[in-house]
Amino acid sequence: MPLLGKGMLLTFTDVSARDERDYNEWYNREHIDDRMNLPGFHRGRRYAAVRGTPRYLATYECDSVDVLGTPDYLQTLDNQTPWSQAVIARFTHFKRLTLRIQVDQTHGVGAALATVRFVPDPRRRKALVEFLSTQILPKLIARPGVVGAAVGENDLEVMHAPLQDKSMDHPRADESEWVALIEGADVAAVGAAARSLFTTTRLRSYGVEAAPAISTWRFLFGNQR
Repeated sequence: MPLLGKGMLLTFTDVSARDERDYNEWYNREHIDDRMNLPGFHRGRRYAAVRGTPRYLATYECDSVDVLGTPDYLQTLDNQTPWSQAVIARFTHFKRLTLRIQVDQTHGVGAALATVRFVPDPRRRKALVEFLSTQILPKLIARPGVVGAAVGENDLEVMHAPLQDKSMDHPRADESEWVALIEGADVAAVGAAARSLFTTTRLRSYGVEAAPAISTWRFLFGNQR
């Protein structure tokens, strides 16, 4: 089964140890459910870091990335619940990416996830999509323990919509980051797959200069419409 839509919201967050219990309860009991009630949202999942930072990642699959710039969604950001306001105020790290899914070769839901973050040359977008869809992802999903992979491009216009709406405070990005998401049966399998196939050498032809940032995650909680 592929992802449930062509758009995805990623949020990378962290909190202090003393706030962690309330943070996790809020996410599991209120926040993901609230997002699943919004038009265009289909599935939300949470992960804890095994290797890499910050400690928490959430993914939200939606019809398209444009869902993340609609009045319904922006109004929700402007009208947070009291519990949300209290928890968000205690974030020690927050990063938000709004992905337009470019390649999706997912065929299952895994207990583990690897994320690969990199910044290519936007002029090489078409060639990169071809390379990923024909050379990299087929090799990924053929590896033992891997159940699927997808790659998305951060849409800067949609990402900055909450800033324009003044409903969220986060740094403005100038480069379009890409993220590969590799799902599998265990952390070792997805981590090894990511490190083997997403190298600077393989990606340099597409304008990637810095080494891709690879993190691995274990599944915590999910819900879907």
